[in-house]
Amino acid sequence: MSGVVAGIVLAGGSSSRMGPTDKLWAELHGRPLIAWSIDTFARSPCIDRLIVVARADTIDPMRHLLGELAITAEVVAGGVRRQDSVRAGLDAASDAEWVVVHDGARPCVTGELIERGLAAAAHTGAAIAAVPMVDTIKEVRGEEIVGTPGRTSLWAAQTPQIFRRELLLRAHEGSTADATDDAVLVEALGVPVRVFMGAYENVKVTNPLDLLIAEALLKANSRADEPSIARRQ
Repeated sequence: MSGVVAGIVLAGGSSSRMGPTDKLWAELHGRPLIAWSIDTFARSPCIDRLIVVARADTIDPMRHLLGELAITAEVVAGGVRRQDSVRAGLDAASDAEWVVVHDGARPCVTGELIERGLAAAAHTGAAIAAVPMVDTIKEVRGEEIVGTPGRTSLWAAQTPQIFRRELLLRAHEGSTADATDDAVLVEALGVPVRVFMGAYENVKVTNPLDLLIAEALLKANSRADEPSIARRQ
């Protein structure tokens, strides 16, 4: 893939469902939660430059964290809405051909997901990680089921989401509506967005239980990466 690839890690959420705890700074397997996705992006050979979009009141702590991790990244202030924060990242990545947007609340992202996402995006200029739904979904109004959509065509969107920067910038400039992800803005332009297989392990931490799940997953991955006893001898 030609052109500069910028990673944009979003770290500006309000963490309202975690109570008084800021989930991005909660300890997770020995380091702040946000450090995991930042480290993965910094290590990826696919990423040429890294931008971290943080809340205004966490910019200094974020820069301190990057120094502790020995990671070079630009830290910019985000906005009230998710799309405002993405736009801040896009503006900072003015020299990029491609952008890889990732929610910092997904600490289990892997370099493989980033690589496969870039390969998928090369076809149309837009691709997102997603996984097929495994539960039966019910459409509910009030307390009554009004429909059961077919599960085979339903996928749960994740990040990373990868776009040509010019395309995503045009999508943001053409919409003022609130959007829960960037794909919906690009879809509104009539541009096809490809889906590539994400990972069920690529969990998003939104509540204390998710934090425990992410901790278990990262511990399991750490054990898998350790050399075996036979190798050590």
